[in-house]
Amino acid sequence: MHDQSSPQSKNHLLAALPRADYDRLAPHLELVKSDINHYFYHAGEQMKYAYFPLGMMISLVSKMADGGSVEVGVIGFEGMAGLPLVLGVEQSPHETMVQLPDSAMRIEAKVLQKEFKRGGALHDLLLRYAQGVITHTSQIAACNRMHLVEERLARWLLMCHDRYRSDKLPLTQEFLAMMLGCRRVGVTAAALNLQTQGYINYKRGHITIIDRPGLEDFACDCYRVVKAEFDCLTV
Repeated sequence: MHDQSSPQSKNHLLAALPRADYDRLAPHLELVKSDINHYFYHAGEQMKYAYFPLGMMISLVSKMADGGSVEVGVIGFEGMAGLPLVLGVEQSPHETMVQLPDSAMRIEAKVLQKEFKRGGALHDLLLRYAQGVITHTSQIAACNRMHLVEERLARWLLMCHDRYRSDKLPLTQEFLAMMLGCRRVGVTAAALNLQTQGYINYKRGHITIIDRPGLEDFACDCYRVVKAEFDCLTV
């Protein structure tokens, strides 16, 4: 068991590693902190490091030819940014940016790839995590096509709340619109609707979760599908 006060205990993948496997990685792990809107990778850029979030939340954002963008995945303490590195891809397929700031453990790509190729515990964990990411991405695609903006916003706020571990989320209209792939006016209307029903408190630049159980009941089933997938990741 890892010391519950140690940084590695705050990331589910690192915490799930047997002691011997973790000890091989430990000398190569570096604690880093990043502010909101910091980019770890731009699309098409070589990934020199992988990141295991401890408290931050990272967004994978797909850019369109017309300049638009939409979030296609989120990464928190349950996972790792830089998964394509162990799947044989050196360049990032997405914009990878810090959505909610905190800290992460950083490791050089070549060190991670060497450990992955050993075929041990990290190899198995990251393959299972890859399955979770596939489920997450496909579910979000379906959600964006089939569900109302209010339901999608509720789902997304719950995902943020799970990973950021705070009721107060520093989120702007512009950021929400980009994450949900809709116009700012639509985000404002959806947030005000959730506020009217007593689930959140919505102010410019901030959203506070007021009624978590109510928000879960209101959100579409996509939230529960993705959460269940990641909950069983390290079991």
